[in-house]
Amino acid sequence: MTLTIHNQLQLLHDILTEQTEDCCGEISEYQQIKRLVQAMMANNSISDEQLLQLLPEIYNYGRQGEIAHNDEEHILSNRTNIEAWVNAIQQTNAE
Repeated sequence: MTLTIHNQLQLLHDILTEQTEDCCGEISEYQQIKRLVQAMMANNSISDEQLLQLLPEIYNYGRQGEIAHNDEEHILSNRTNIEAWVNAIQQTNAE
């Protein structure tokens, strides 16, 4: 089953929100973040300029999360960014 852009954005939103709420994330979640961002960028499926500019940051967050020695610290240090990303995703997904 292929995920629509709406599904991809919702999944990305859910993962990021859950990580900030629980202050922890699994390596598989960071890998999923990277795959979602790669798919959205490869398919040119995002038209929102703000979100397009944020996707590389979200990808880097996923990449750094995979190798982070302290998961909680990684999430806490990115909390402000994550909140901005989640808001941008919500705005784009509402359109």
